[in-house]
Amino acid sequence: MTEHVEWSEPEAPAPSAQAPVTPADAADAARLVAFGLQPKLLPARDQEYADLLRRYREDPPFARLADAVAAGLGLIVLEVSPRAGMAVTAAEDSVFAVRMGDYARRTAADSGDRFLHGLAHLAVAAMAFPRPEDLADDGYIGRVTVNGVDAFVRQACRRLEERAAEQGENTDPATDAPGLEAAWRIWARRSATGATKDARRPAASTTGIVAKAVTFLTESGFLQRTGDDNGGTYRTTARYQLQVRDMAGSAAMAELLELGVVPVTDGTPTLMPAEETDALDLVADAGLPFHSA
Repeated sequence: MTEHVEWSEPEAPAPSAQAPVTPADAADAARLVAFGLQPKLLPARDQEYADLLRRYREDPPFARLADAVAAGLGLIVLEVSPRAGMAVTAAEDSVFAVRMGDYARRTAADSGDRFLHGLAHLAVAAMAFPRPEDLADDGYIGRVTVNGVDAFVRQACRRLEERAAEQGENTDPATDAPGLEAAWRIWARRSATGATKDARRPAASTTGIVAKAVTFLTESGFLQRTGDDNGGTYRTTARYQLQVRDMAGSAAMAELLELGVVPVTDGTPTLMPAEETDALDLVADAGLPFHSA
């Protein structure tokens, strides 16, 4: 008599449980996000920052934890790398978001100047990265000057005026009209330099507005000042490239580039013929790296 033996599938090994998140892990993740909020700080100059970046890249659970901390603060992680550190940008509802209206009110009581400040930031971004391939190339460094940005916008103003005249549109709207279309024309009317008794650049002049924009971008780690020629010369950083790359699909940026005012990389603008387009209205309040109110 043969004994019947029942066979069964061997039990699958129990999945290994992930180590629980500890308060120390959460603190490290928050510390990494805090480093990311210091845009001038480079990982190469801070060993703790470099170690946390390495852990983020090599430890997926830690990376997810750091991403969650950033998301909880209303931050969007653009890139985590040795070149850019933990590059983050603020979502529209984040406490860290900077709005164009708040920025402009720090220096101007005139609400119309809000559009000019937004236009200055938009023009700096367009001059720094005028082609899609510039944004796609991690090694590309854009260069701008204060006077070059002002000349760039004034050439765009002339291009818009030419199109308006060709289409029989009103070329002299009220200066308080809403939208960036009005801002182009307000810019054209505003003095480029103005005059003060001590030869300083007035803040309300267009070069003064551009100077404030590039100073803000420099203090935010997006630009680096490289000289004093042409009102001040600047080069872009990896963080600014990521910021502009994230916003490159905006209608305002697209419309500005479609005008055909194509700058060269030394910050000197040049005007090229643009393709025909009927879409000249730009998004109100648009201005990198700001959110509209």
